[in-house]
Amino acid sequence: MSERANASVIPFKVEDEPEDEMAEQGSIENPAERLQLSEAVRMAEAIIFASAEPISERQLVARLPEGVNIAAAMADLQEIYAKRGVNLVRVGDAWAFRTAGDLAFLMSRDSVQQRKLSRAALEVLAIIAYHQPVTRAEIEDIRGVETSKGTLDTLLETEWVRMRGRRRTPGRPVTYGTTDAFLDHFALEEIRDLPGMEELKGAGLLSTRMPSNFSIPVPPADPEALAEDEDALTDIDLEELGLLTPRVTEE
Repeated sequence: MSERANASVIPFKVEDEPEDEMAEQGSIENPAERLQLSEAVRMAEAIIFASAEPISERQLVARLPEGVNIAAAMADLQEIYAKRGVNLVRVGDAWAFRTAGDLAFLMSRDSVQQRKLSRAALEVLAIIAYHQPVTRAEIEDIRGVETSKGTLDTLLETEWVRMRGRRRTPGRPVTYGTTDAFLDHFALEEIRDLPGMEELKGAGLLSTRMPSNFSIPVPPADPEALAEDEDALTDIDLEELGLLTPRVTEE
């Protein structure tokens, strides 16, 4: 009998394909969908670049092709600009291009020198940011002193503060809150990114001998939503507050 006849066949086992590789192969995007997303990214880039103001996701939905995954498109665009001189940043529910933080010094010569806010204005601004929605009377109660109308007018002129509604209490006082311009100026993605007590202490903005019961309120998750005891401003309210020109009716 030949050696070939006596030879035995040694079987071998082909190892199963790793699950993670199979999952990766199964997660490959449809080329057509990827092409559509890439085109949406280019369109979003053009819209945001050409706008002087942050572009909200609602505006992007209205201007981009129907069915586009806005979250995925913005994530791709944000990644593209992550290491460039200009970054894509989120401002509340909107998006804008801003100079990269480590290159801000290059813009110092071209920046417009704005008038510094008074200490009273800064105190009122901080109270509105943390306590919104808040009325003028509530601001005065927290500060312990009277707040002049000029201080609130100054903050309204900066467009960091807005009249947002009326409290359902006698006299229906106006409530105040912050704006997206406030978030944009202070590089905050949302209002809850405001520094907490420990951060303020570390920055030397709070005394280390604060009362034991002292606490900093947590701003609302959605500053645009009205509180339970708050009504939206109507056209009549806006006319009374001088924010809307009264309509002339013909007899």
